[in-house]
Amino acid sequence: MMAYTWLGVVVLLLGHITKVDLCDIPDGNNRLVRSLNLKLLRTTLDTSVDPNPSIYIGLRLSEDHSLQRESDYLQRLKTQLQSIISGLKSVKQEQPSTGIIALYLMALKSSCEDMEKPDIMRLITRLKHLLHEEKKQIGEKGYPISNYYQYSLGIIALCINGKKVDERAIQKLLHAEKNNAFIHGETISVDTEAMAGMAFLCLKNSSLYSPTLTSEVEQAISSVKEKILKSQNKDGSFGNIYSTPLAVQFLSAFRTLKDSEECPKATNALLESMKQGKFSNPMMMSQLMPVLHHKSYLDIADVQCINNEDNLFVSPNTVVVPDVAVGERVSIRIIVQLPSNQPFTTSIEVPSRSSLLDILNVAEKQNANFTFKTKNTLYGPFLTTVNGVTASSEERTYWQLLKDPNTPLEEGVADYKPEDGEIIILRLSKFA
Repeated sequence: MMAYTWLGVVVLLLGHITKVDLCDIPDGNNRLVRSLNLKLLRTTLDTSVDPNPSIYIGLRLSEDHSLQRESDYLQRLKTQLQSIISGLKSVKQEQPSTGIIALYLMALKSSCEDMEKPDIMRLITRLKHLLHEEKKQIGEKGYPISNYYQYSLGIIALCINGKKVDERAIQKLLHAEKNNAFIHGETISVDTEAMAGMAFLCLKNSSLYSPTLTSEVEQAISSVKEKILKSQNKDGSFGNIYSTPLAVQFLSAFRTLKDSEECPKATNALLESMKQGKFSNPMMMSQLMPVLHHKSYLDIADVQCINNEDNLFVSPNTVVVPDVAVGERVSIRIIVQLPSNQPFTTSIEVPSRSSLLDILNVAEKQNANFTFKTKNTLYGPFLTTVNGVTASSEERTYWQLLKDPNTPLEEGVADYKPEDGEIIILRLSKFA
């Protein structure tokens, strides 16, 4: 939705109104936007993976639709959700995280589902309980059970559904923002700042909170905005190109004319990256889609399900062809770094354009002293274990992916494709 701005008192007196949103995608990029829309739509054809509520949200926040394809995908999501709901009482089944429950509620809201139905109300109650447990752990240990990104997502899901969030939970997020707690490694997490910023914006626009709390929220919004703008690189991206969509969502939802330079530079960076084919991960595409249609996650609250354009088509028989490795060989070196052990090193040759996941699989087959495990997430495979050492949420450790000497990878293990001669470091690191 575009923002309305008055261009001065004289213009106001003359009765002229100009429609302005500096986070808009410039004219002339319709074909590029539509191509990504279709690319995201094609991911719904892959029934070998669980449906992703974020993909559905991205499709619903587009101005262009394939209504039948979206309807079919929604049914898959509902089937998956029933499995999640039935497993909530099981102690053996891994319980869904705050972020997963939040995304499902946001997806249902974007489908214009009746959010007062008993099953959905139970899901909302579950999310409130999860936020309570997250809040409780923050008080005890100084950090949430999941992370502040998911914590913020949970607040957004409740807020866009008109549900009041426990003010003590809001205070925990305000305190974290004030004390610069949204750090990944040694740098600011732009993704988390943007998600927290959208949570604060939603709370600010609600009429459910006291003037005192609203004032604190407004201060936090200004703080988030300042940090995001300071994170802008020379190419226009915020943090990195894959954190930029959420940052632009926040700025777009903020709707201010003061970002006269930063937002256009960011949208241009996104367009250039799209042209280079950098957005292929479905989760990343789903976060970019609202930006391409001048929206943010906060627009889910007002999604309309009537008179939608039914103007996109992909054949159910369409085969999604993966980006496969080619014949030319490249040499890659893998280094495993543990705090208390000597680094482990192995070098292998693989076909050009092999993903890091492909490379690790080859390394495991060729070297008996190298093993690894991954876990499936909405972002794709996530590295959990290397050489028998498993990252631990209790100990706040994770396997960080870097390009030698110390450059964190912007893409995941299944998306990053090392070039010839690269040295990739797998480092057991601690969350801040």
